[in-house]
Amino acid sequence: MTRNTRLTLALIAVVVLVVGGLLTVNRPDQPPVATTDAGAIEPTVLAREDSHRLSTAADGKVTLVEFLDFECESCAAAYPAVKQILATYQDRITFVVRYFPIPSHPNAELAARTAQAAANQGRFSDMYIQLFENQTSWGHKEQAQTEVFLGHARTLGLDMSRFQRDLDDPATAARIGKDKADGAAAGVQGTPTFFLNGRQLTDLRGQDDLVAAIDDALAR
Repeated sequence: MTRNTRLTLALIAVVVLVVGGLLTVNRPDQPPVATTDAGAIEPTVLAREDSHRLSTAADGKVTLVEFLDFECESCAAAYPAVKQILATYQDRITFVVRYFPIPSHPNAELAARTAQAAANQGRFSDMYIQLFENQTSWGHKEQAQTEVFLGHARTLGLDMSRFQRDLDDPATAARIGKDKADGAAAGVQGTPTFFLNGRQLTDLRGQDDLVAAIDDALAR
């Protein structure tokens, strides 16, 4: 099986899980979706000035946004495809990561706070990699995985006193809460959810469809 085939199958698995509603968040009080006159999601809802970007296009023509949960198995399944897309397009697209921890995942919120505490030291992308590439060692465990996450911080050589302080800081939780609120305003109900130039990608059948959508946006 080739690498591209594996990535395609992984993304297909993501789509099946999302469409099947296995990761749906029940939000009876969900606010109306914030859209522009053209029907796209308001740009400021999808990508704030302080949102984490794994790549940035100078022309700002194409922006791909992912709302994710680090403990979500489907997000981990999509992670290799995302890596491949980042490697392929590099600075031709802006790729934005937003936190959307699912309440039923016991360590999702803590993992998001871990990523944000690393981001406060300029190491978001490195912790993003650590969390996804080691998810099987900490995911879906009822007990808090604080020591595991502290280990990741040590591996990255972070200032541990500052990391621990930021991990427990209410401001860190509030920062994640802002992303979750934006996700709700954009109509996000499960993870991963992708938006391309303000429109949710709902009909993906595999990595090729995502690549085709990006290529089409670049060609416009």
